[in-house]
Amino acid sequence: MKINQLPKKAISFIKEVRIELKRVTWPTRQETIKHTLIIIIFSLVVAAFLGGLDFLFSYLLNRFVI
Repeated sequence: MKINQLPKKAISFIKEVRIELKRVTWPTRQETIKHTLIIIIFSLVVAAFLGGLDFLFSYLLNRFVI
């Protein structure tokens, strides 16, 4: 690609991006809130599970190994 073609290609790319973004189906505010809450709750459950395992293994190591 030649340097003098770069501005034309960049402008073409931006026009194509704008066209594609008009086709996107954006989630509603309610959907976004619902999915965000699901992710937060799932993250807390996984954190609690891993924290529980960490506590259990630390307890077992301290009780039987050390």
